[in-house]
Amino acid sequence: MTIDTNTMVSITEANQNFSKVARLVDEHGTAVILKNNVPRYLVIDFSKADHDAIASSEDVLDISKRLIEQNREAYEVLAK
Repeated sequence: MTIDTNTMVSITEANQNFSKVARLVDEHGTAVILKNNVPRYLVIDFSKADHDAIASSEDVLDISKRLIEQNREAYEVLAK
């Protein structure tokens, strides 16, 4: 995941000025809250959460095919 440094906010600043975090999400789609200078929390627009969480059928099929190829020997043993 690529993080835009313009959307990073310390946890202290987020506590004191949450409206700034909300504005960042409105403008950029996400905001990252840092705890001890490490990215800890991701705030995203609620309507975008559903869209990002659902994998397309093609993605699922590609992943399934890759996993089957990687574990073909184990599947063949289990099939006996």
